[in-house]
Amino acid sequence: MSPGIGLMKRRLPTEKEAIPVAVSGIVQKYNVSAGDVKTLETKYDDDGGDWYVALGFGGKKAIVKMDSVQGTITEITEI
Repeated sequence: MSPGIGLMKRRLPTEKEAIPVAVSGIVQKYNVSAGDVKTLETKYDDDGGDWYVALGFGGKKAIVKMDSVQGTITEITEI
């Protein structure tokens, strides 16, 4: 039996650690330079343990959802 999210150590515990993961996902998916990506907003969902990072790049905007325990991107949604 594995421990619940509250008992596991988070791999993305802070906003400072979540933003670079989100930026790297945008760089890979949209083939843009990391210097062109701007952080618009960040939010942590206490219930789900997920980070949401809104990023702007090249006239586009996207929201990157990440699992803070696994330290992985679960979804990228262009808005």
